[in-house]
Amino acid sequence: MTEPVSTAHLISNMQDARNRTLELVRDLDEEQLMGPRLPTVNPLRWEIAHTAYFYEFFILRQLYGHESVLGDRADQLYDSIAVAHDLRWDLPLLNRDETLSYMQAVFDRLAERLGDGNSDGMATAQDSFIYQFGIFHEDMHTEAFLWARQTLAYPTPNLAIAADVSLERAAGPHPGWAAVPGGTFMLGATKNAPFLFDNEKWGHPVMIEPFEIAKAPVTNREFQAFVDDGGYDREAFWGADGWQWRQEADAAYPVYWQPDGPGNWLLRRFDRTLPLPLDEPVIHVSWHEANAYCRWAGQRLPTEAEWEAAALGEAAADGTLGRGKRRYPWGETPPDPARANLDARALGPIAVGALAAGDSAFGCRQMLGNVWEWTADTFDAFPGFSADAYKEYSQMLFGDTKVLRGGAWTTRGRMMHGTYRNYFEPHRRNVFGGFRTCRVKSL
Repeated sequence: MTEPVSTAHLISNMQDARNRTLELVRDLDEEQLMGPRLPTVNPLRWEIAHTAYFYEFFILRQLYGHESVLGDRADQLYDSIAVAHDLRWDLPLLNRDETLSYMQAVFDRLAERLGDGNSDGMATAQDSFIYQFGIFHEDMHTEAFLWARQTLAYPTPNLAIAADVSLERAAGPHPGWAAVPGGTFMLGATKNAPFLFDNEKWGHPVMIEPFEIAKAPVTNREFQAFVDDGGYDREAFWGADGWQWRQEADAAYPVYWQPDGPGNWLLRRFDRTLPLPLDEPVIHVSWHEANAYCRWAGQRLPTEAEWEAAALGEAAADGTLGRGKRRYPWGETPPDPARANLDARALGPIAVGALAAGDSAFGCRQMLGNVWEWTADTFDAFPGFSADAYKEYSQMLFGDTKVLRGGAWTTRGRMMHGTYRNYFEPHRRNVFGGFRTCRVKSL
């Protein structure tokens, strides 16, 4: 059961999520708000209204019996399960002003409802869960708004949180391997977690053999060596599915890289082109690209259990992997800018050598923030899984997607914790995905 939180906390975070949504669309014109019909982005004018619809449907309507602000139109326009992706550009959507009015009306009703909470200012356990789920759902979409802006080469967003991270960008590489001992490890969330998503249920023992994992994600410099060595043209590194994808996508290098003469590369970030930042993690690569690199390098992607053990585990007194684990790689303290590049404050990745204060017990750096990390595993249910109120959140994607862990520079810190599981199709390149490698422990 989710730990109860104060109504003030819920309203503050709900407002912060809404502010981020508005920051990410405020500067866009009508044409940009709709954008081209692509399989990996939504029309933003549809998507921002959908975030309000989600709150309204799951809280105001399902739990408390309210009517929709929009009446029957709400489900016909903004239900992401019922409305096929390709049709979203053809719907009679609310215009910009109507959309913003709808979003504000739902927000006001949500805030007013919390006035019915306990006299001590604490929300009920039910409200604490479902309001936070709604907030985190909007947080997920603000990350999607960022990848839409990147995909469509829209201008770099103007965010109030943006900070000078020049020192972090100059921090250099972080080479080497972290040794993780073998043992029994509890993969997944425990029942006393302050908040969790249904696909984290429940913690269960898994046996892990000793292994070594890279202390940092694979960098642009390292991935460039694979590209320059002709890795995209050598079928042996790709496997049947990967090679088919590579040919169909006509992929010859990461999607936002641009060749700039022999051995030189540029990178497009939003609408700007810059020299490839060699010590930043490679980002916007598909699972197939990550897997091909690993084969070229004689390494492999970590399993989901190995990734979580390296991020959250600790050695027991006898030197084996203990069953206990941390909530975050560095301990129990929630994320802050000294430990993790989150919340889009950097407006991009930073060098993999930065933020030593965020290291895990085994010396792995940036296992939360900077870049999502592909793992070897297909996304599936843990033992004891049961769907939460949003039944389609996880189970529709079981078996068809690959697991990513750890969050990216775009991810909101309030929703991020070490057992969080993300998942995308292995061909997706526009999400903020990178990876780190591992290998059997050397003797």
